[in-house]
Amino acid sequence: MNRQLITSALPYINGVKHLGNLIGSMLPADVYARYMRQRGEDVLYICATDEHGTPAELAALEAGISVRQYCDEQHAVQAALAERWGLSFDHYGRSSSPQNVELTQHFARMLRDNGYLEVRTTIQAFSVADDRFLPDRYVIGTCPRCGYERARGDQCENCTSVLDPSDLIEPRSAVSGSTDIEFRESKHLFLLQSKLVDQLRAWVESKDEWPVLARSIALKWLDEGLEDRGITRDLQWGVPVPDDFEGLEGKVFYVWFDAPIEYIAATKEWADAAPGAGRDWKSWWFDAKDVTYTEFMAKDNVPFHSISFPATLIGSGEPWTRVDHLKAFNWLTYYGGKFSTSQKRGVFMDTALELLPADVWRYMLLANAPESSDADFTWELLATAVNKDLAGTYGNFVNRLLQLTASKFGPTVPIGGEPGAAEHELVADLDAAVARMTDALDGLQFRKAMQELRAIWSMGNAYLDRKAPWKAIKTDPADAALTIRTGFGLVRLFAQLSTPAMPETSARILAAVGESAAKGWIGSTADVVLGFPAERAFTVPDVLFEKVTDEKLDEWRERFGADA
Repeated sequence: MNRQLITSALPYINGVKHLGNLIGSMLPADVYARYMRQRGEDVLYICATDEHGTPAELAALEAGISVRQYCDEQHAVQAALAERWGLSFDHYGRSSSPQNVELTQHFARMLRDNGYLEVRTTIQAFSVADDRFLPDRYVIGTCPRCGYERARGDQCENCTSVLDPSDLIEPRSAVSGSTDIEFRESKHLFLLQSKLVDQLRAWVESKDEWPVLARSIALKWLDEGLEDRGITRDLQWGVPVPDDFEGLEGKVFYVWFDAPIEYIAATKEWADAAPGAGRDWKSWWFDAKDVTYTEFMAKDNVPFHSISFPATLIGSGEPWTRVDHLKAFNWLTYYGGKFSTSQKRGVFMDTALELLPADVWRYMLLANAPESSDADFTWELLATAVNKDLAGTYGNFVNRLLQLTASKFGPTVPIGGEPGAAEHELVADLDAAVARMTDALDGLQFRKAMQELRAIWSMGNAYLDRKAPWKAIKTDPADAALTIRTGFGLVRLFAQLSTPAMPETSARILAAVGESAAKGWIGSTADVVLGFPAERAFTVPDVLFEKVTDEKLDEWRERFGADA
């Protein structure tokens, strides 16, 4: 049995993440980790906040606090939100950790020693007033193409033109606002990716199991010609370049060099946090032949994880674990446009929980996951998922069955009756549907898995309607008892299958029917559905899923900005 190493793209430290960030990496990774744990696999699910780079410095400057304090505060915010969303990380680390400093510097030394690093001189903006070089995003000025007055030195947000700081009209420092800008020479380290093209191509082409999206992006980068990449910056916040790199004093590594290394470093953080627990971080990452590594990310992160990070690992000459399955997602849009904090468009992880429980959002996002193409979030889509799927199908079955049993049979599951043709037909249909759902989860197809789950819930409702125990109790009480008991087995099955997607709701339902927790994944459904114990006490839960009213939809459209 292989051990399952799972990582999701590191959320950037700058601000609360929106729902697109969630469904594009962390949520599907969590569902897969929970599914694998139910199957009895040895799972390690790792994530962390990505804390270096220009935006963190600018955000701290705007807040009037140190970058370290800013990152401390934002990490705590994001960790708390992850817990509220039920994200079951085995460790949620930080790219500013000492472990990441140590490992990033180690990789840089190995790349240097193996001939894959080179010092080159570049021309960069220098603020005389701030006495520092300015990364491209720290330079602001007027766009020479559209006249937008707050264009950045890397791109104009207004017309999307790609720029260099020297292109800007009247450039000024984003740090102080000073216009005393000079362009000076600065030395930087470059990763010679061009020397690793053949090895990278052979590796990517061997990954037939990658989704088309991930594989096509990686091959596109290789086909268009892989350029050497600068991996250092003139910043004060980041992993420092070691002293044994002469002429590079005071520089830090580029955030996209150190951030993926944090996957490994966070695993070391996990081990170091419990020194007596027998956690061996290196067994997951170094010469780990029994580890299957699965990554989750949005499509814009694919080049860094399929090309740049593997180039670092290959160039080190050491047997580090490389990704086996790279699950890439398209983008979740908001009424056809981007989620935007500044424009107050879209729903973010904190405000979403003010409206509905996490499990409701989890199901809705998974059922509409942007896998084959970009997917558009609308409030109408949310209402359909809640009212039709959750309240109308799943919740309706559980609530009406338990309420019916309590009113007609009392506080325990009734005894009597033997399974007949209807029950055996039901089990056969369920077995086929569960097999399809299992195949979907094994294949990292979350939208399809939710379709099969929804179909399984519908089978339960169809069975209950067909057998109509509220009528049969008058003419054939034994068969009515059998139907009710089979219904309890269906409740148990539904909750176990729903656990990866809706863990809190599943635990609540299982507790109501006297089950402690989801006991493994489902192979054959017969024992689960037809073997529910008679005379077991149960409780009737409150309504599991409240419907979304038209009044609520109008309120949310107005609050979050939506084109109805």
